[in-house]
Amino acid sequence: MAEIINLRSARKARARVEAEAVAARNRTLFGRTKAQKAAQDAERAREARTLDNARREQPLSDESAD
Repeated sequence: MAEIINLRSARKARARVEAEAVAARNRTLFGRTKAQKAAQDAERAREARTLDNARREQPLSDESAD
């Protein structure tokens, strides 16, 4: 004879497995330590300062000369 299963339990078990898969994927995408986040923020700030310092001055427009 076949084993009798509770469909509600099977549905909940499947949902738990799917939720764990989503959680594992999120941990790989977003799971960074506080130190890693701070280091990346510092790197972005350094890059922004470098770009701003290398920027040329915008020429003044001669609107009053018309």
